[in-house]
Amino acid sequence: MAKIKDLPKGAGHRGRLRDRFLQSGLNGFLDYEIIELLLTLGTPRKDCKQIAKTAIKQFKGLRGVLDASLDELQTIKGIGPSNAFGIKLFQSISERYAREKLTSKISLTSPQKVTDYLREKIGREKKEHFVVLLLDSQNNLIHINDISIGTLNETLVHPREVFEPAIRLLAARIIVAHNHPSGDIEPSDEDLGLTQRLLSVGELTGIHVIDHFIVSSVGYFSFKEKGLL
Repeated sequence: MAKIKDLPKGAGHRGRLRDRFLQSGLNGFLDYEIIELLLTLGTPRKDCKQIAKTAIKQFKGLRGVLDASLDELQTIKGIGPSNAFGIKLFQSISERYAREKLTSKISLTSPQKVTDYLREKIGREKKEHFVVLLLDSQNNLIHINDISIGTLNETLVHPREVFEPAIRLLAARIIVAHNHPSGDIEPSDEDLGLTQRLLSVGELTGIHVIDHFIVSSVGYFSFKEKGLL
């Protein structure tokens, strides 16, 4: 039986992290603690807390770390191929999961089907959510990606965040959408400007933006139906 002095540094802390996860999932976890937990899968005898904090800072949050390539991850001092294992495993499982969900296809072949789906997902939210629906060539849903929560602007919704998962998951086209908690479904000047920006990027990437929907608990606005794209 190992003596206390023989245990690797941070062993007790890692054990507590794992116990918290097994008891309550990720509820209450800070972003860096999630990354720390993933890093420990590949480095069971190394303290990963500070490395995780540095990664969160450099990649500007949890999503940035989880989307980073292996080369990008290794720009963080202390991260190498071994302890990047957990993060890369998470990325691969997420992509496999998204693809296998196609076996229970959600077909979004009409504005009514899209709005029914969106109103269920974000129509009753109290904050503004901007999402992108990734579709195959038959308009079957591949994945829904939550891009931002809060007031819609071009800083929060960057084309890179919209198109990166579409490229990675081989989407043929996308629908972008957001909700208006106020119930007013008319587009703002920011909505119109962002839509035109995304259309331009879609033309460059070859991933067609087929519509932008604004939804609320009581109605919807389709940019395509109104002749705005």
